[in-house]
Amino acid sequence: MKYISTRGTAPELTFQDAMLTGLARDGGLYVPAEIPTLSAEEIRALGGLSYEETCFRVMWPFLGGTFTEEEFRGCIARAYAGFGHAARAPLVQLAPNHFLLELFHGPTLAFKDFAMQLIGQLFQCALSKTGQKITIVGATSGDTGSAAIEAFRGLDNVDVFILFPHGRVSDVQRRQMTTPEDANVHALAVDGDFDTCQARVKDMFNDFAFRDEVGLAGVNSINWARVLAQVVYYFTSAVSLGAPDREISFTVPTGNFGDIFAGYIAKKMGLPIGKLVVATNQNDILHRCLTTGEYKPDGVVPSISPSMDIQVSSNFERALFDALGRDGKAVAQLMDELKAGGFTVPQGALQALQELFTSGRCSEEETRATIARLRETTGELLCPHSAVAVKVAEELRDPATPMITLATAHPAKFPDAVEAASGIRPGLPPRMADLFDKEERVTRVADDLAAIEALVRDRRRA
Repeated sequence: MKYISTRGTAPELTFQDAMLTGLARDGGLYVPAEIPTLSAEEIRALGGLSYEETCFRVMWPFLGGTFTEEEFRGCIARAYAGFGHAARAPLVQLAPNHFLLELFHGPTLAFKDFAMQLIGQLFQCALSKTGQKITIVGATSGDTGSAAIEAFRGLDNVDVFILFPHGRVSDVQRRQMTTPEDANVHALAVDGDFDTCQARVKDMFNDFAFRDEVGLAGVNSINWARVLAQVVYYFTSAVSLGAPDREISFTVPTGNFGDIFAGYIAKKMGLPIGKLVVATNQNDILHRCLTTGEYKPDGVVPSISPSMDIQVSSNFERALFDALGRDGKAVAQLMDELKAGGFTVPQGALQALQELFTSGRCSEEETRATIARLRETTGELLCPHSAVAVKVAEELRDPATPMITLATAHPAKFPDAVEAASGIRPGLPPRMADLFDKEERVTRVADDLAAIEALVRDRRRA
C-alpha cells in the first residue's frame, strides 16, 4: 500500500511514513494510490461486531504491513477503552428514517477523539520501535487541539504544540487545551482566526530546514491516518441500519472537509451511500463552491458553531484531486490560485463533485431554533454544530432513505450557545467536573512564523 501526494511531485510513502509525515513536501496531502474495497458479503459480516473489531477490518487493508495484527489490535483496544459509551458511536432516532450518530463519547467530548486517540497509540507504537522523537504541531478551531493533547500528553517521544485562534474557541474547548499539566504539551493562542493558525502550521511544514531540525509531524486532518480512522463510524452506523442491503445517506457539519471526505472514502470502499450532504454555517464557502464552482474566501465571521468558522478547507484538496482525475499538476495550479485570492473549479471537476456531494447552509437564527425545537420534540440537546447538520439534513433528505446526521460534539462544550437557544445549560460529565477549577497554561503569540518557530525550538524537549 503506497501513498501519493495530491500535488504529484512528493515521493510515495508507506502508511507509517505518511502518518508520521503529515503534509507532503510538495505542499500536498497524502492519499492512497488505490482504495481497497470490501465486498457486500464482507460489509454484511460487520453486523453485530464491536466497534473495535469493525475498526480493525475497515482500516487493516490500508496499513500495508506497518503493524502486526497483534500490535494494531492492541492500539485499537487502548484507543477506545476510555470512551463513555459501550457502543462508542451510538445511533439515536430523531424522526422516521432520520438518525443522530453520537460521536461525542470520547475523552474530550468530540468526534476528533475517534481518530486522535487511535493515532496517539499508532504513533507511540511506531516510535517505540525506532526510538525516534517528533514534534507535533497542529492548528485547531477548537476540538482537534484538545483531542490531540489528550492523545499525546505524557508521551516520552512526542512534544505537542497546538495553535488556536485567541478568543475564538469556547471556554470549555480552551480549558481542555490549557489545563493539562504534562510538560510535553503546549497551547498557543494566536492572534487571528483558524485559517491564520492553519496557514502558519503549513508554513512550518514547508520550511524544510525547521521541519527536519525539530522532527515535525502533523495530526490535523491533513494527516491521512486521521481521515482513515473516521471512515470506521460510517460503516458501523450504516450496517446498523441495514447496509449493504439498503442505501444510507449522511449529513456532516464540516468546515475543513475531513469528516465528510471520510464518508467519501467509505463509499469508495463499497459502502452503499446515497447522499453525502455537506452542512455549513454562515461561513459557507464549501456550500458556495459546490453550488457555483467559485472558491473565494471572503473572511471568517465568528459564529456560535466556531469549529466550522473556516474559509480554507484543507481536505477539500483531496476531493479536488479525485474530481480532477488525480492530476497533481492541476491541483497545484488551483492551490496557487487560492493563495492569490481564489479559484474556479473546472466544469468537469465541478460536475464530478456535485454528483458526489450535496450541500446546504444554516444561519445563526436557524441553528438556535433547531436546538430549541429538537429539545422540545425529541428530548435531544444538540451542540450548535450538530444543529447545523440536523437543519440541513431535514431540508435535503429523501424520506425513503435512512439519513444519519453526525453529532460531532457534546452540547456541554458550548454551554453558552446551547443555553441561549434552549434555556438549558448542559453540564459536563462527572469526569470533567473540575475543568474550571484547574490552572491554565497558555502562551499568546502574534501571527509571526519566525516567532512561533523560535518558541517551538525553545520549548521542545531535547
